Amino acid sequence: MNKYLTAKAFLIISFLTSLVCSGQTRANFASDVTIQIESFMAPPSWALLERELINANAVACREFFDKYFDERGYLMCVERWGGDDGPDDAIENVADWPILHMLGAPDDILDLYKKAWEGHLRQYTEAKTVEVPFAREGMYYKEFPVMMDWMHNGEGLRVFNLQGLSDPEDLNYKKRVRRFAGFYLNEDPEAQNYDFEHNIIKSMFNGSRGPLMRKTTGLDWAGDPIRVENRFHLGHGERSYEEMVAHFKDYNDIIGDHPQNMGATTLAANAFMLTGESKYRQWLLDYVDAWLQRMKDNDGIIPTNIGLDGKIGGAVGGKWYGGVYGWGFSPVVPQTGAPAHRNRVERGQIGFNNAFLLTGDRRYIDAWGAMIDNVNSNHREIDGQIQYPRMYGDQGWYAFEPEPWSAGALECYYFTCDPKDRIRMPDNAWIDFLEGSNPGYPEQALRRDFLRIRDKIGAMREDETTPDTRLADDPMAFNPATVETLRQLMLAGLDPGRGGALLHCRLRYFDPVNRRAGIPPDVGALIDEMTEDYVAVTLVNLDQTESRELVVQTGAYGEHQCTYVEVNEQRVLVDQSQFTVRLAPGAGTRLVIHNQRYVNQPTLGFPWIPSQALKSK
Repeated sequence: MNKYLTAKAFLIISFLTSLVCSGQTRANFASDVTIQIESFMAPPSWALLERELINANAVACREFFDKYFDERGYLMCVERWGGDDGPDDAIENVADWPILHMLGAPDDILDLYKKAWEGHLRQYTEAKTVEVPFAREGMYYKEFPVMMDWMHNGEGLRVFNLQGLSDPEDLNYKKRVRRFAGFYLNEDPEAQNYDFEHNIIKSMFNGSRGPLMRKTTGLDWAGDPIRVENRFHLGHGERSYEEMVAHFKDYNDIIGDHPQNMGATTLAANAFMLTGESKYRQWLLDYVDAWLQRMKDNDGIIPTNIGLDGKIGGAVGGKWYGGVYGWGFSPVVPQTGAPAHRNRVERGQIGFNNAFLLTGDRRYIDAWGAMIDNVNSNHREIDGQIQYPRMYGDQGWYAFEPEPWSAGALECYYFTCDPKDRIRMPDNAWIDFLEGSNPGYPEQALRRDFLRIRDKIGAMREDETTPDTRLADDPMAFNPATVETLRQLMLAGLDPGRGGALLHCRLRYFDPVNRRAGIPPDVGALIDEMTEDYVAVTLVNLDQTESRELVVQTGAYGEHQCTYVEVNEQRVLVDQSQFTVRLAPGAGTRLVIHNQRYVNQPTLGFPWIPSQALKSK
């Protein structure tokens, strides 16, 4: 066979066979390249561990759901408003379940997540405050938080923002994606959160009832009074409601924009990837570009307050580092009297990453990397040791620690694959493996994850809280969904984290036979090398009697273009974002997938669903 096969010629070899075995037509597939793998591969340990870990996750998640959710999908807890324990914490109890499903877990994991999400929206629309003024008619309005900061809004949306990976055609999902994004495009007259003249979100507190245009109080953040003693164990260690309010007593300066508001760009990104409508893309880029310019105007450091006049520090006396969660935000811990350094600028990177996904423009990533260098250039020698700052206040840089500030360093290197970005990163066992220096990582990490699931379920079974002594964030400690290693090894994917970010990964998989997201049953995938130009993955069919078929997509949203695939010393031309692999019984091999990264507009469309958004940039 010619080493250089055209897509059409190679397709002829496997097209008829796949039709007979799958019983399905391919006429509406975006992928028209099929690679047939016949060579036998004895089941590798890592593949067996992957499949069993997916199964163990699913079993554990079902037990967790049965314990903490009722038949309506409501979390069985005391519903409260607030930053200490609130609606965002409630839905975080199913964090990582959408990723677990899109990796290949059974469909009931998606069904349970959706039941929890639908129940959550009803539960917290019905839940009302007594004393907190803006949530007296419901903590959610139009199925969205009435108004809260984006550290908490992002956490409350971290599962919904990933639903499109598995379920983009769900009618309710489509409506919500548009509605939620519309709150920030001022399409809802009750939610005029954005100032198009200055390209700012007007307040740190924003949502479906619009921005809060006053200073906040401890009550706004802590929620209604509640008896704590002998009933609840609070996540921040407070021993009384008074300490809860004291925890937030300095959380006042929220007027104007803050980098963490860029978490809202994920709503627009999903809306664009779902609909292809340019207004969402334009809003996202205009907003992030405004922040990029502010960084340039502030000597490369992202400011933490933009006033209503559009000026840096305009709402806090001109201090670029001011405001709640700003560079200079170090409130006092009421239990100890010690300062707590609560700079949250790292959440702003979500916006830059979203802009990079839509454009492939390196300036969004380079600006963040340069800021890391800028911050660390202010290091000092303290007690004979070089230390690096985390905070900036009236007296300059402070809160020095021995390790360099590295918030977002992994992401910068992941996106650029540039050695200069690699230097900033702290030690990372996964990246070491991809670079060939940690060969034992896959099996070690997978085995560790089994222990984590076991420990989570064991602790859950010993949990003696009851619905009237349980706060929304209490079960989070027992959520058994353990996807980190699977996400790394199968997808070469970053952790979306708690801020409501999208999934960034080099590969993902679809099951064309069962018409769903995720790798088919009995198939293992191991990405063992990743560069700017290619990614190498071993695919193996553990079933010794039946073939398996999967679609491989370059990028979570088809943002990369696969140019060609090297397999068994042959080159298969692809020139699209997807191709099909058919694995004979017990077959497996290593594929080197060459790609052009970030050259396609990302889309939520599946290979068999026509997409309006899939087009060249």
